[in-house]
Amino acid sequence: MENNIKKKGILVLEDGTKYEACHFGAPKSSAGEVVFNTSMTGYTESLTDPSYNGQILTYTYPIIGNYGVPSLSYDKASIIKFYESNRIQVSGLIISYYSDRPYHWNMSQSLSDWLWKHNVPGLYGVDTRFLAKKLRDQGGSLLGKILIGNERVPFYDPNKNLLSEKVSIKEKMIYGNGKYKVLLVDFGLKNNILRCLLQRDCTIIRVPWNYDFTREKYDGLLISNGPGNPEIYQKPIHYIRNSIEKEIPIFGICLGNQLLGIAAGGTTYKLKYAHRSHNQPVIFLKNGKSYITSQNHGYVLNTHSLSSEWKILFKNLNDDTCEGIIHERKPFFSVQFHPEASSGPTDTEFLFDLFIKSMVQKNN
Repeated sequence: MENNIKKKGILVLEDGTKYEACHFGAPKSSAGEVVFNTSMTGYTESLTDPSYNGQILTYTYPIIGNYGVPSLSYDKASIIKFYESNRIQVSGLIISYYSDRPYHWNMSQSLSDWLWKHNVPGLYGVDTRFLAKKLRDQGGSLLGKILIGNERVPFYDPNKNLLSEKVSIKEKMIYGNGKYKVLLVDFGLKNNILRCLLQRDCTIIRVPWNYDFTREKYDGLLISNGPGNPEIYQKPIHYIRNSIEKEIPIFGICLGNQLLGIAAGGTTYKLKYAHRSHNQPVIFLKNGKSYITSQNHGYVLNTHSLSSEWKILFKNLNDDTCEGIIHERKPFFSVQFHPEASSGPTDTEFLFDLFIKSMVQKNN
């Protein structure tokens, strides 16, 4: 399938900018929100991250595809290894240089072949660092489309849709048999969240994004990451508000941070410069330490909209925006970044331990 490489394709942005490049992956046109990622490794994890659903992902690192794609396999808990979901989630891929002779001990196929099988197009030969700078100055993203051959598609804005309908599970699932029962609301969660909880002696009740969990019994509520505009998830926000009233421990991640804030009476706004990288520095206001985090979001909590009972837990060191909140008396907290980040950084994975601690204290 590598014979499609070096055929031409075009990236078109909503502001009229066009980039002619070489095509690889699926021979089809596609549209979505063009965003960027600054990681040097982990493209299989990022491409299968549901938070990127509906987006055309641009990598700033110049060499992509050099270690191919690992085989599809599962761990002892029946969770897919190496991937963050069961399929490629992005609408397209933009890179600077494609390695058409990949090699790795765990490789099963090339990146191009993998994209082809999942019907996802890619372009290479683009100055991705220049493109990332352009996207950054436009709030971290622009609508765009990849055009291959004579096929034409309209622009598509994924933020106008309930994307969790596409990426969340459809029915309740149970994982593990641990001491702590966690109700995990799946808005498009990454598989590594499951692993982080199972490693900490949890039983996980994973439910769809719109599941009414108000009658379920659990020790703690984890609100997952996911794609899209947080303001449109009104039904699950109502359910989260019910858990707040019951004072059950709550931990929110990424979209979960925004939804917890809205349920607590707050609002969100779209960032001028979105946070989309594997190297975002944040400061933990509890101890003054800084951490490097992985992020992919264009919306953020307006902390001025929250009551005085809620405090900022983390702050972004680049723009001082809110990266997490905590209730001053009750067991609720959330973060805007990914403490479960795979392929890293894992500097803030200790937050899962704090979540476990809040459940222990609540039950004692």
